[in-house]
Amino acid sequence: MLSTCLGLAVLLSTSIVTAHHHEQVLLSGDDSHSHPNFDDSKSHPETWLSKYGPQIDQPFSGPLSFSHLPYTRCLEDESAQFDIALLGMPFDTGVTYRPGARFGPYAIRSGSRRQKESRGYTMSWGTNPYTLGAKILDCGDVPVSPFDNALAVDQMEVAYSSLLARPVTEKGLAIPLSNRVSHLALDGKEHPRIVSLGGDHTIVLPILRSLHKVYGPISVIHFDAHLDTWAAYPGTSTEQSRVTHGTFFYLAKEEGLMSNHSIHAGIRCKLAGIEDLKNDDEVGFQLISADDIDDLGVNEIIRRIRERIGNTPVYLSLDIDVIDPGLAPATGTPEAGGWTTREVKRIIRGLAGLNFIGADIVEVAPAYDNAEITGIAAADIVHDFLSMLMAKEPPKRSAGAWVPARDEL
Repeated sequence: MLSTCLGLAVLLSTSIVTAHHHEQVLLSGDDSHSHPNFDDSKSHPETWLSKYGPQIDQPFSGPLSFSHLPYTRCLEDESAQFDIALLGMPFDTGVTYRPGARFGPYAIRSGSRRQKESRGYTMSWGTNPYTLGAKILDCGDVPVSPFDNALAVDQMEVAYSSLLARPVTEKGLAIPLSNRVSHLALDGKEHPRIVSLGGDHTIVLPILRSLHKVYGPISVIHFDAHLDTWAAYPGTSTEQSRVTHGTFFYLAKEEGLMSNHSIHAGIRCKLAGIEDLKNDDEVGFQLISADDIDDLGVNEIIRRIRERIGNTPVYLSLDIDVIDPGLAPATGTPEAGGWTTREVKRIIRGLAGLNFIGADIVEVAPAYDNAEITGIAAADIVHDFLSMLMAKEPPKRSAGAWVPARDEL
């Protein structure tokens, strides 16, 4: 019994000493004696940054901004400066048929995922809009009300006016952002250009109200299957119910926002009769139909648009339904027999050098899309807008590839 007790005492004493030694090793930071196979390098593995470099976004990853551009809530951050802003207007409660364009800004940004600043060069333009010196920023979306259209229209006007009043950057003042338009501004200053992502076409009314404060009456190049110059729809009973995606140009003319130098391109909708065309003319538009592209060709369409606009301040508004629904199905009021995406892009190139003060793409409703066909097409057209805003003239030829000796005109 005594020997057993003595053995237990020795064992306990040894354990205490061993535990004390281990505690001292831990406190000293050296436990190599306790772990003969310990590899100190494994406790300090190589970091991601040292091994792989910056945490870049893949085409299918990262926060959602247009073409992976810097994203800033510009309406909230009043210190944010830019020369060109992308601004979402997720409004679709002015539609007459299929809703869903409130998701248009999301769809266009998603369609732009394979685009980025470092791979923005196109043969058709012969340039990369992101390397021409302008600061281009995704300013997020206007938080428009989905419950009160009068409120929503005011919110869009205030938002647009807020960004339009920002000073351009010093870099922006040093580069040829299209033809300079400061001489057309009522205050004689250069203002940022805003590319709006709709949203249904109603968004153009608050945009024109904002632009009119800076430039006075504005000419509009309107790509669309529909006129959008109707006075009102049956059942209109209030002043606000007059404001829809098919009446906004009529209202803009009533308010004196537009010049008499505007022009439609791609029209092919059904009409009540010849009286619709007479009304359209009174609103101040000339008309190029969808069929005219077969009879006149792209270059003649470009020539007619440029002749109509002249040297006036011009706003470009593109309804995605100008493209045939077989190529861009995700829209609220599809019309068969439209132009191809390629034809629209060629016409846009031919308009470079006009006095553009802004642009938009509207009526993208992704619930009706398939494999992002429409979102991708819209995002590519926005890329063209960026090049268009900074080009002095139409590109003369496709850079880097043999083509016949002709230009976009």
